[in-house]
Amino acid sequence: MSILKYLFLLIVVSMMGCSSEEESITSIDNPELVTIAFFNAIYNENDLKKAASVCSPKLARILLHYKSSKAVGRHMFNMSYDKVEITPEDSGVKVREQFKDAAIIIVYFDGMYFDERRKDVKRLYLVQTDGKWVIEKFLKDPF
Repeated sequence: MSILKYLFLLIVVSMMGCSSEEESITSIDNPELVTIAFFNAIYNENDLKKAASVCSPKLARILLHYKSSKAVGRHMFNMSYDKVEITPEDSGVKVREQFKDAAIIIVYFDGMYFDERRKDVKRLYLVQTDGKWVIEKFLKDPF
């Protein structure tokens, strides 16, 4: 009987290890927060797999091709940061209310790179698939 208790305890502990932050980023039901979590995973957490978990399969494959989050930031977004603060534009909520299954989110970056302050803006197109927000593509800057 005691072996069964230890086996049960081992199974419970191993299952707790399976619930990672990657699952929590995919369960966010707000496109603005998904976008912030995506860029936060790339620039502040250096976790490319976490960032790819909220992308469409095609986009995730492209992201994972670069092998590191620093390479993704440098080559795909032309932005490098040591640490960055990411904030969404307020008008993104209006877009989401207008189109319930798709959203265009604009995010602002304010961070440091080698003691130099850098600011930037990016636009992303997200779609809702099976109740989850997925980054479909990066849009050109209108500015």
